[in-house]
Amino acid sequence: MITRIVKLNIADAHIADFRTTFRNNHGRIAGFPGCHEVRLVHDVKNPNIHFTISVWDAESDLNNYRYSEIFAEIWSTVKPWFQEKAEAWSTEEF
Repeated sequence: MITRIVKLNIADAHIADFRTTFRNNHGRIAGFPGCHEVRLVHDVKNPNIHFTISVWDAESDLNNYRYSEIFAEIWSTVKPWFQEKAEAWSTEEF
């Protein structure tokens, strides 16, 4: 299984929009083939910093999502709200 962690720094003016967009699309992401879980958390000291955490059967499932129309639609909506370039890590437990 692959756990994907993505760090997003959201501009103050768009935090509520970002959270609403995540909530509105949560089911679409969680229902994508190979996805077991998707969560959104934020840093307790800096509310601009958000992390999406998703769990996938395999990297191929994650990549299928990353190249999907759903991802393209969501990403094109939220990307202009970033204060910095997103950072991402794909991890495995050992």
